[in-house]
Amino acid sequence: MFAIVRTGGKQYRVAAGDKIVVEKLEGEAGASISLSDVLLAGEGSELKSVEGLTVSAEIVAQGRGEKIIVFKKRRRHNYRRRNGHRQYHTILKITAIGDQKAAPKKAKAEAAAPQAAEA
Repeated sequence: MFAIVRTGGKQYRVAAGDKIVVEKLEGEAGASISLSDVLLAGEGSELKSVEGLTVSAEIVAQGRGEKIIVFKKRRRHNYRRRNGHRQYHTILKITAIGDQKAAPKKAKAEAAAPQAAEA
């Protein structure tokens, strides 16, 4: 199942188990948050109702992005200004969409291993 959520003025397509980088959200690493602004949800090509649907996520880390140099110049006026900026961001791991939780990674690896042994 996937969902499209809006946070920080941007939209993200997420599924259970995905990691995304969003604008700064309040909370410490390890805390759980709920994204309630769900715009669209579905499974495959079939869309589902988003009435009361929430996306659960866990904060992995709080950080800052790459430095962006802001350089201003006016020709022939000896005017130059150089500033730098690093935007704050939050890394989220999507744990569940509605009531569907992410499948553990070990189960997927173990399911693939017997198929490889048979071949």
